[in-house]
This record gives sequence, C-alpha cells and structure tokens, in this order.
Amino acid sequence: MRSSDPCPCSSGLPLGHCCGPVLDDPSTASTAEALMRSRYTAHVLGRWNHLYVTWHPRTRPELVDDDGLEWIGLQVLDTEAGGPDDKNGIVEYAASFRLDGQRDVLHEKARFERRAKRWFYTDGELVED
Repeated sequence: MRSSDPCPCSSGLPLGHCCGPVLDDPSTASTAEALMRSRYTAHVLGRWNHLYVTWHPRTRPELVDDDGLEWIGLQVLDTEAGGPDDKNGIVEYAASFRLDGQRDVLHEKARFERRAKRWFYTDGELVED
C-alpha cells in the first residue's frame, strides 16, 4: 500500500498523513483514537509488530499475529477522554470484517492508557448490538 492511498481506518486521509506515521513510530499517536485507528490499520496491513508494541505489557498476549479475518471497515462511534493531556481514554468503535465469506462486526469500547508520553491499548469491553 502506498502512502498516497486512502488510509484503511476510514478517516478520509491518505495513509501517509494518517496512520502511516503512527505505524512507523507509535509515540506519534497524540490521542487514544489515533492509536486505535493505527491498530485497526495494522490489522488490515498485517503489521503484527505494531499491534504487539502498542498493547500494554500488563495485558498483551505473548504472540500477536494473523487473526484470519479480512477487515473491511471502521467506524469510530464515541470517545471519552484520551486527549494529548489525558492519562486514560476510551474509544468505542465498530470494525467490520469477513470470516469465511460471512460479514460481521466487532463492536468494542477499547480502553487505553498513556505511559511515558505514549498511548497503549489495555483491553476492551465488547458491546452487544
């Protein structure tokens, strides 16, 4: 994917002006939402290392790799805190995917924590629709 291509996170911006810089350097995510969008983009692009290094060490699994899903769309529904000066934040989102040809949606309230001036995904709560 080229940096001029639309970012997979559905922001409407080119990858190079949206999630691309955060994929290359996670410390550039100034908000919890920016980190969440980059994590979605990492799923789309298979950038498993980005998922690993942006997952809080306290809660991340030993291995982060291909989940077998084809990610096809992201919608950010709400944010609570998670700004440049906050220590915590919540981003509610709906991520559409396909598995074995069947379309579904992951709806989550994802929690983020800021440590050493860097955002980390800690965990999330699934939302039943």
